[in-house]
Amino acid sequence: MAISGIISAILIGLLLGVLARLIVPGKQNIPIWLTIVVGIAAAFLGTAIARGLGYADTNGWDWLEFITQLVVAAIGVSIAASMYPRRHIKA
Repeated sequence: MAISGIISAILIGLLLGVLARLIVPGKQNIPIWLTIVVGIAAAFLGTAIARGLGYADTNGWDWLEFITQLVVAAIGVSIAASMYPRRHIKA
């Protein structure tokens, strides 16, 4: 993967993390930095899945690859939200 591919994966990952947080129902009590990290990881993992299934290299915008990345990001945000410790404020 070229450096431009890595940079674009990071930028797409930022967008994916935010979109995944909007898609997942309920309130996620995770910090924004964790959402961004999950989105970046989902960008790389979603691309790997798309290449493995053979639909990553198409002409124009790769909608199927982006949807795969978004689904992976939504699953990742859900998992991160369930595993992240909740802060209990004592009154």
